[in-house]
Amino acid sequence: MTALTDLDELLAHQIPEPMANVQTFHPFWRESYFFIAHRPDSLGDVVILTMATFPQRQIMDSLQMGRVGGTRILGHQQRPFDGDPHTPDVGAARVEIVKPFEEIRLWADPDQCEMGMDLTFRARTKAYGLRRGSMKAGHELVWDQSHMLQSGVYNGTYTVGGVTHEVRDWWGQRDHSWGIRDHGRCPLWLWFQIQLPDGFFGVWHWEYENGARVYTDGCWVGADGSDPVPLIDFQHEMEWVDAHGAPAVYGEHGETVEGLRGRSVLTLQGGRRIVIDAEGSWDRPYEPFQRGGLNQMRVRTDDGREGTAIYEVTGARHHRYFPDATPSGTLPN
Repeated sequence: MTALTDLDELLAHQIPEPMANVQTFHPFWRESYFFIAHRPDSLGDVVILTMATFPQRQIMDSLQMGRVGGTRILGHQQRPFDGDPHTPDVGAARVEIVKPFEEIRLWADPDQCEMGMDLTFRARTKAYGLRRGSMKAGHELVWDQSHMLQSGVYNGTYTVGGVTHEVRDWWGQRDHSWGIRDHGRCPLWLWFQIQLPDGFFGVWHWEYENGARVYTDGCWVGADGSDPVPLIDFQHEMEWVDAHGAPAVYGEHGETVEGLRGRSVLTLQGGRRIVIDAEGSWDRPYEPFQRGGLNQMRVRTDDGREGTAIYEVTGARHHRYFPDATPSGTLPN
């Protein structure tokens, strides 16, 4: 007998299978939300909530993480599907879509989670759907995914160690992605979300170990309700820095790394070219699971705009960012 869920009542199917069945029953198939909030005016605390469903593993899980008062935080909660692979609720944390693409509620129990939160995301731009991207290592599928980005404003509270902090009009972004993603075997990916007073830039970029480009997509989206403008080219020259601001060698696990700085160049459809200088701190390392992680950045564009951003620089091995890393498994080349 075919197992059905409540979503099978909707006129929403895209393939001749129940909603719980994915296109490829792969160990790294996941569908996930990613929410990140940070101050608009300075570097400071960073608050992150994820929620993901894993069909082959039959679990829903959530990470509550970030940096608070200089301390890096990471917490994990999960539940078995138990007949419900869709509801983004693991008991101690949940995501509620109040109004699609406009308002979302995030909650994590401070008594059960490393970081508690009660936050509301409200969109400040339209959403942007990235085109589907894929990557193989020989015949093995490493990456095959669709993705959307949207900038928003967060309000509410977060709690760590019994202390509750207020969030008032913080900037940030949300992602929604679905497909196959074997993180540990992607040589490099860069995810830049750059928040400026008049809108945001979103960048999603992958490379092989030698720096050859696999995939680039992204956008500029104004906070005035205008339509997204696609990104058509992207260059980056970032470097790791140590606690004294000197250039750092990443090594095997980023032992001396405390931050990131450098320049990127974004070219939009129509030819507009924006140069962005950025400098900031390595706030959420992914070690020891994978190299790099999330960096909170101060940014300035060549036309004088200033803002804050999150730069994700991560992967398995790359000639610029992780030249000495030892990857696990065969990498695409």
